[in-house]
Amino acid sequence: MSVTETSPQLYAALEAWLDRMRALNAASEATIAAYRRDVSGFLGFLAQHQGGAAGLGSLRDITQADMRAWMADARRQGLGPRSLARALSAVKTFFRWIGEREGFEPTAVLAARSPKYTRKLPRPLAEDAARAMIDRVEVQAKEDWVAARDVAVVTVLYGCGLRISEALGLKGADAPLPEVLRIRGKGDKERLVPVVPAAREAVQRYVALCPHPVEAEAPLFRGVRGGALNPRLVAKVMEQARLQLGLPSSATPHALRHSFATHLLSAGGDLRAIQELLGHASLSTTQAYTAVDTARLMDVYRNAHPKA
Repeated sequence: MSVTETSPQLYAALEAWLDRMRALNAASEATIAAYRRDVSGFLGFLAQHQGGAAGLGSLRDITQADMRAWMADARRQGLGPRSLARALSAVKTFFRWIGEREGFEPTAVLAARSPKYTRKLPRPLAEDAARAMIDRVEVQAKEDWVAARDVAVVTVLYGCGLRISEALGLKGADAPLPEVLRIRGKGDKERLVPVVPAAREAVQRYVALCPHPVEAEAPLFRGVRGGALNPRLVAKVMEQARLQLGLPSSATPHALRHSFATHLLSAGGDLRAIQELLGHASLSTTQAYTAVDTARLMDVYRNAHPKA
């Protein structure tokens, strides 16, 4: 949505709402960008649909037919059910805020039904596949220190359940890794993550071999030229390893985080504790791993039960 498609007052209101989401919800810049894109897209459609520039007054008169027309247009443009549900959620959040501020009830917007979609289940690696991945990653690089670095990264991902951005965000001051890491994740939320001995040892070996000085405020994991390690390089080395191991394309750096959660759950881990370790804002996100565990159990049942 360009500024010309909306009134200055509505544009200012959208920016004020985004500032509020930053301040009160600790939303990350990626989340803020998604909110802006989703709500701007809706307001841009509204301007075209109503044949004029969108303004604050036009928001009061939105009907259920307008909402249906927007969702139909989004689907025609190829937006999937999951993405449309996310966009509708952002639009509803914005309208709750602006309705309260401007003194109107956005009934038609809030009553709009989210499209149904099947939530994708996480696709973790089996325990033996996760170990094989770490072993295979080690033989991809020609230089010993690069091999040690790659092993350290994937071991931290699997052993601590970190996002790739969190692992590559570690600083030199974090080495040697303590028994418990303090991690800042999505939305700048802080959590404590225990560090398994294997991860600590892998990082120590990498630090001992790394030709670049490990400086307190510099990235812990370095590229060949000494800069911050690019996450694409981690993905690439895992791709090479998975092809050699015959693993599916879902065997990515993020799959190691899924594996961490699923294997903890299989071993009897508490769902709330796993939620805290992963830094999930909602328990429902973590509950997806129970579905994975149940699906695996049913596969074992069907394959092993004599009457199945």
